[in-house]
Amino acid sequence: MIGGVMVAYLLVSCFFFAMDQSATGGTVSKWNGFEKRDFLVNGRKAFVVVPEKVALGRPWIWRTEFFGHEPQADIALIKKGFHAAYLDVQDLYGAPKALDAMDAFYDQVTQERGFSKKVVLEGFSRGGLFTLNWAARHPDRVACIYNDAPVCDFKSWPLGQGAGKASPGDWQKCLKAYGFTQKQALDYAKNPVDNLKPMADAKIPILHVCGDADEVVPFGENTMLMYRRYRQMEGPMEVIAKPGVKHHPHSLKDPKPIVDFILKHAPVTGVEESAPVKPARAEKDDRKEMLANAHLRGSLIPSRRKFDEGTGHVVFMGGSITEMDGYRPIVMEQLKKRYPKTQFTFTNAGISSTCSTTGAFRLEEDVLAKGPVDLLLVEFAVNDDQDAHHAKRECILGMEGVVRHVRQHNPKADIVMVHFVNESMLEKLAKGEEPLSSGAHEEVAKRYGISSVHVARELSRRILGKTMTWNEYGGVHPGKAGNQMAADLVGEVFDQAEKTQLGKQLVAPYPLPEALDSGSYSKGRFLLNKSITLGEGWELSTPNWPQLKGECRGRFKNLELLWSDTPGAVMTAPFSGETLGAYVLAGPDAGTVEVSIDAGPFNPVLLKHAYSGGLHYPRTVILASGLADGKHTARIRLAKSESKTAARIVRLAVD
Repeated sequence: MIGGVMVAYLLVSCFFFAMDQSATGGTVSKWNGFEKRDFLVNGRKAFVVVPEKVALGRPWIWRTEFFGHEPQADIALIKKGFHAAYLDVQDLYGAPKALDAMDAFYDQVTQERGFSKKVVLEGFSRGGLFTLNWAARHPDRVACIYNDAPVCDFKSWPLGQGAGKASPGDWQKCLKAYGFTQKQALDYAKNPVDNLKPMADAKIPILHVCGDADEVVPFGENTMLMYRRYRQMEGPMEVIAKPGVKHHPHSLKDPKPIVDFILKHAPVTGVEESAPVKPARAEKDDRKEMLANAHLRGSLIPSRRKFDEGTGHVVFMGGSITEMDGYRPIVMEQLKKRYPKTQFTFTNAGISSTCSTTGAFRLEEDVLAKGPVDLLLVEFAVNDDQDAHHAKRECILGMEGVVRHVRQHNPKADIVMVHFVNESMLEKLAKGEEPLSSGAHEEVAKRYGISSVHVARELSRRILGKTMTWNEYGGVHPGKAGNQMAADLVGEVFDQAEKTQLGKQLVAPYPLPEALDSGSYSKGRFLLNKSITLGEGWELSTPNWPQLKGECRGRFKNLELLWSDTPGAVMTAPFSGETLGAYVLAGPDAGTVEVSIDAGPFNPVLLKHAYSGGLHYPRTVILASGLADGKHTARIRLAKSESKTAARIVRLAVD
């Protein structure tokens, strides 16, 4: 310790956003005896380690580098109910692109998994660049920081400008991550030691544990320089100095001082209640109530006949709940066991974050182009609610567009709608109210006589009956128990259908009723990019993603996009239909486009989404609707703005 005693620090209050939610699908394994759940965030590997008993408010500690090295403090906190988390941002040295990736990770685990809005940051060695830079960017999101032998200035390490050892290879990677020349790096004024004010103003408590003889990340030019400056700004900081210790070993053999510091600023006040999970189909007494949430309409005769004949095209469509390995692979295995002689073709048409509007427009290319659909399982209730924030009509326009278009393409297609759930939807169900999105989708299901599975209602029933908790279900992206429950509900639909025997009569096509909404996107499709005339300032090319702020998901990185960052630039698109939309990637610099139809006035359409801060967010915006059915010409220009903005369009969409 400095002077043999700990430096006093200021106590601040930390408030936690309490949500009974958990981590997502993906692979599940063990880490030091605890459940470890791996998943992807915009293509980056991430995971959370789950405590046996979850603390109220769902506090969490976020290790930014070297997860698992000297884990004694992490293990102690997990035992007290903390989640431990990690996102792979290696070789980015706290650069803005790393912080953008961290933003997306934070958004996911807080908004979709219910973690506390105030995180405990933990940075080992170079991990300090991430914790301190991210805390300076988001001081309101940090409960406290524990750093261990941290780098606080990249000129100290990896450059080695001071007393420490240089790492030339790391320095070159650091320059690349920041996009700097050597001179630009030397002139950079936002290393952590230079950018402490946002944290000091927020009174973020900081603990550094260091060897005072560190030969790699010198104690004096990193931690002590930061300590003096932070204390001068009246920032609360404590240092535990280990006399004569070099860069290794990290941490403390007895992590109690570290754990006590963290618990002082992120206190545990209790644990969440838990209830034993009953297998979805194991209890006979539960079967009748469960059947109330598995609605068979018809007998699925066309798809069953097709499967019996030896082939079948089964499509799963939706957002990330479909895209991930959740309920989808379980249903696939159930179908293969139910029809062991059938040669199935399975299509995964799930795209994270997308809603039913995008689904209706991409249906033709992503699904129908692969051949007639025999069975479609479709879910968009969660994303229509929390991502798109759709009104009821918008929910119907998209979902009816999908259903009607599939039936127009193959009148014998069977469809099962699956209504998943988020916490706000669950709260409505607990009050006896139907969530807007699932209610609108269910109206479509009833109109077209298609089966539906109400996972949301089944979960609500189990929570009220104390046979399952939200945590055990797994959260917005269901875990093992939640996915099994959803798949078993689909299985119940087939069990009911098979009570009607298949005859030898011809299978009749399904009738196509009058549409619920004549404006539904039942003819949705994408325009060919080559049909669009690009004016000066527009390009059809792959953006230089490494030079742009914000993360781009892997599925989009190599696509040619219609894009412009030139205010006033115009492109012209001839099309036929009543509606024109744009499937866009809306990132931190997403601006406004102005749209003129048939030489009419230009009307503004905002591209940015609430989640655009750290991600080039995939969404569909409607540029014009209610047009006369026929040929039109659209002019689309990037609006002028005080700041630099852009438009990046995957495809223009029409109906």
